[in-house]
Amino acid sequence: MKIISARHCLIVTAVIIHGIVNAQTDIAEFKKWPKGSSPEEIGQRIADHFIETPHTNFNRPTPPRTITYPETCTWYGALTFAKATKNKKLVEQLAQRFEPLFGSRDTLIPKPDHVDLSVFGSVPLELYMQTKDDRYLKLGKYIADKQWGPPEGPRAKPESWALYNKGLTWQTRMWIDDMFMITAVQAQAYRATGDTVYINRAAREMVVYLDSLQMPNGLFYHAPDVPFFWGRGDGWVAVGMSELLRSLPKTNPNYGRIMKGYKLMMASLLKHQGEDGMWHQLIDDPASWAETSCTGMFTFAFITGVKNGWLDKKTYAPAARKAWLKLITYINENNDITEVCEGTNKKNDRQYYLDRKRNIGDLHGQAPVLWCATALLK
Repeated sequence: MKIISARHCLIVTAVIIHGIVNAQTDIAEFKKWPKGSSPEEIGQRIADHFIETPHTNFNRPTPPRTITYPETCTWYGALTFAKATKNKKLVEQLAQRFEPLFGSRDTLIPKPDHVDLSVFGSVPLELYMQTKDDRYLKLGKYIADKQWGPPEGPRAKPESWALYNKGLTWQTRMWIDDMFMITAVQAQAYRATGDTVYINRAAREMVVYLDSLQMPNGLFYHAPDVPFFWGRGDGWVAVGMSELLRSLPKTNPNYGRIMKGYKLMMASLLKHQGEDGMWHQLIDDPASWAETSCTGMFTFAFITGVKNGWLDKKTYAPAARKAWLKLITYINENNDITEVCEGTNKKNDRQYYLDRKRNIGDLHGQAPVLWCATALLK
């Protein structure tokens, strides 16, 4: 154990030093916020609200049978915000939310047989990194490993075995959402253990998706047979690449390909950002409504790129600041963000996307605000 721990410490130290050397610290646009708009203030408001929020089943009035992925994303965001602000009380509160899952409410732990369920592993892995409680590591690793294990259960199909035999996760769907759902938990497992098998898996998977789904303009159709650039769908891609790249060693053979795809997407998003800083329900359709979840996701991707030196700060830092300052105006007095597109399946119909319900306080929208606050504070 001592040898493993020492090796892990060396890896983590190297990652930290690498981050310090490459981090952009003199970004004027990410300082001196107007009163009430700083990432510390906004993040704390959204995190405190999450602590009070029961387990939520998005788009349905009934409690969930398991933790849903929007809750996972918000939980993870609150944890990263707590770390960035060194808020031990918030970490304790977020850990207390988890404690029943080790006991009487263990049925709420998602079964890791689908990307939307497996992403839950990112939460216990983050809790392990902040608390060093081995129970979290055991659960998080179990989920990350199951995602790349042999297909099993009713979701396993003949094509699942073909994917598994190619070295991909059998949960691969070729949906753009997966570019976050799959890579997030694997990147977290790498951060928690220092074992490159996890980050290598995520990178290889990401390249397969990029090569298959990215359009020449850098964006992604909601589905191959649905030629619409739906905001939140592309948001998952932007966040997924950002999260992966911030931990992927530059020596990884897939690093260059992923960075190329990331920069191409960011350049296209910059062109389609509204004058007010927002992005729209359909990214390239200014007649569609301004949508907050995708705006939060794209803002996170811009901030992360500027902070890590991947994007030109003179170009992207002002765009990120404008987006953040506009985004937070959609937060109401209850600390719920408004204008969040409801959960949306694909449909080859423009009006279908324009008519989607605009939710208030939907965790699809709360989570990106926390991600942005954390990224601004790192």
